[in-house]
Amino acid sequence: MATITPLCSSVFKQHAFFRLMTPTPPRETNPAFTYSPKIHQSLSLSTAPNNKKHITLTAAATPPTKEIFHEFDFFVVYTDGTVEVLRPTPAFVPPFELHIKDAEITTTNPRLTARLFLPKNHDNKKLPVVLYFHGSGFCSRSALGPEYTNHLADIANQSNVLAVSVEYSKFPARPPPACYKEALASLDWIALHASGNGPEPWLNHHADLQRVFVAGNSAGGNITHYVVSQVGKTGPPKGINVEGAIMVHPFFGGLGEDRQWLYMCEDNEGPEDPRLKPAAEELNTFGCRRALVCVAETDPLRPAGENFFRDLKNSSWGGRVELELNKGIGHSDQVYKPYDENARLVVPRIATFINQQ
Repeated sequence: MATITPLCSSVFKQHAFFRLMTPTPPRETNPAFTYSPKIHQSLSLSTAPNNKKHITLTAAATPPTKEIFHEFDFFVVYTDGTVEVLRPTPAFVPPFELHIKDAEITTTNPRLTARLFLPKNHDNKKLPVVLYFHGSGFCSRSALGPEYTNHLADIANQSNVLAVSVEYSKFPARPPPACYKEALASLDWIALHASGNGPEPWLNHHADLQRVFVAGNSAGGNITHYVVSQVGKTGPPKGINVEGAIMVHPFFGGLGEDRQWLYMCEDNEGPEDPRLKPAAEELNTFGCRRALVCVAETDPLRPAGENFFRDLKNSSWGGRVELELNKGIGHSDQVYKPYDENARLVVPRIATFINQQ
């Protein structure tokens, strides 16, 4: 058993932060979470006599038998307060080419980071910016993992954009609404470069901040909607223009399985929460000029995307929204099955949308 102090560790990065959930089941031991399958690793939060917080990592070849308190598609909550995420442990890969780099959006705890991508063959022209939020149920995967690193490199190369892929907080370490707040913070961070004197040289030198696109898949599509809705309410940060929103196989509520999001989100307002189920008044003031909604033919979430498209089109927004049916693929196959013949058509469609006037 190893004890890691303080909470911020280069090994666990942001995933080492734990925050108690509400509502919480009866707890007889310290709260913890695990990733499954593979060897079960538990991160436990405890308070020492000196009131300092400690993170303890333990590993076992087989998990102990536990009583289930709540069971969801992406995770299980046990009566002892532990949370088992039913997805593989997030893998982190370093930037492996010269046109990929990592940057810090905020340096205070918890740190917020992003992975940046330039097209391989870019010149000195200013490039549109794609602010991207990855998918996987608000509780797994990573912008720093191999799947999304490859996917965003593909988007940057085919669309000729500077892509900023945000490593936002996940449940249960830092549950929603943290991801929504961090999404807005990442847009504000991009705006710091409007004068050409921001903290990130790539954005200073290569970004056309009058052509910013907010994009994401699955849960990231939901976060995209939230960010652009807030832009519609308050206006974009000074110095930038949000031209478009791209929501690929987005998650929204209203399909009969909202329990998971409602359990994760600490400040939820119930099934009609506009972050879960977009409100008509927010769609009327959607904060961009153009929007693309992609739905996958065999995706159970397909109706969510189609409903969003219909509601946005029928609103008084006044922008242009497009619906793209990705035939022959399932949910987010463009990320997880990038060599599938049909999945390979998704990124070129995104590129066409970005580069049309």
